[in-house]
Parts: sequence; structure tokens; C-alpha cells
Amino acid sequence: MDGGTTFHFVTEGPEVGLQRAFDAAAGLDVRLGGGVATVQTYLRAGLVDELHLAIAPILLGAGERLLDGLGESRDLYECTQLVCTDAVAHVVLSRR
Repeated sequence: MDGGTTFHFVTEGPEVGLQRAFDAAAGLDVRLGGGVATVQTYLRAGLVDELHLAIAPILLGAGERLLDGLGESRDLYECTQLVCTDAVAHVVLSRR
């Protein structure tokens, strides 16, 4: 993509995908992109150091609950930053 963004699609599991991302990043930050199922997979595996959520108060339907079904993995994170405006709340969850 313009600006040097590269996407890699991996089917071998989250650990393999993350290792490939680290190798490709050559020391730069690695960010996870995807839907709820993808994020939950990496959270359950304990592979997320920091999670930035942008929450907009707009009703779009039933949606999917990001933090449901995570069990004890949910307890590994704490809110380290909260910035709110009338339009959005930015929440940063960091590994304890």
C-alpha cells in the first residue's frame, strides 16, 4: 500500500502470524488488525501488550462484544489511559 503498509494473511495460528509480523517489522511496532474474533484469539493467547479502543456512542445494531468469553485473559489487562470527548472515548488497556 502507499506509505509502505504490508498485509500478510496467516492460517497457521496466532503465534506464527505474530512472529512473521515481528520479522517483517524489523524492530518497528507491530499492530493487529481484524475483527472481534481475531482480536479475541490474540488476547486469549496472551499475545497483546496494549489494546487501544476507540468507542463511539453510535447504535449500529447488536454487534459483537469484544471482551466477552475471554475468561481469565480479561484480568491480564488494566486501563492505563482514558480520553473522552463528546464524540469518542479512547481507552488504552495495557498488560499488567
